[in-house]
Amino acid sequence: MAVAGVGGRIVLPLDADLAEAPPRDSVPSVIESGGIEETEQTAGASNVDLGRSPRVALRRITSHDQDELLERVHASVGLNLPSTPEAFQTFLSRFDEGRSAEGLLVCLRDTGAIAGNVNINSIIRGRFQNGSLGYAAFAPYAGRGYMSEGLGLVLRHAFQELRLHRLEAQIRPENQASIKLVQRHGFRYEGYSPDLLFIDGAWRGHGRWGLTNDMLGIVPNAPHPTQPNR
Repeated sequence: MAVAGVGGRIVLPLDADLAEAPPRDSVPSVIESGGIEETEQTAGASNVDLGRSPRVALRRITSHDQDELLERVHASVGLNLPSTPEAFQTFLSRFDEGRSAEGLLVCLRDTGAIAGNVNINSIIRGRFQNGSLGYAAFAPYAGRGYMSEGLGLVLRHAFQELRLHRLEAQIRPENQASIKLVQRHGFRYEGYSPDLLFIDGAWRGHGRWGLTNDMLGIVPNAPHPTQPNR
């Protein structure tokens, strides 16, 4: 499975496929380089920028994105993403601005075009403060490093604004491009789980990768209010 015109197959939960990421030295990490711009955010607004890197901006998905997102999905190959208006509405209903899931879009700064999406799924608060990543890069923008920049923005949003402590990604061992991408952003390998996720009609084993806020030095001034004091 590959994004149209780009070789390689990458799968992340729950609905993520990403084309092959560029080599580490070809696209600087926006966290490493300090290339993230602070943006003014409006409470309750879903379409404002949540952060910007040199080439992309991050924002929440909205109902207004239906036509463009469906167009991107149809232009790509093998993505586990909605392909009909009904499926899009069901997909959109999952997201509640970070209370249990966050649906985000990586958009080109110069045109506003949607280059990819990143979901923070299965957010659990309390003593866990954890979310699970899923993402997809869309043709014709895959393989250009946009998702690497976008993921850097997502990490800052997750750790600083949502005040999560940890993000995880489950990746099949053959998906070396996806492994290189999360390694590039500091994720550590935590082990292998057989038959972990139902993918392509069968239960598949995945490697588990994790990243905590303190590993990136993005620790909020105060923990999330749902986190116990002791």
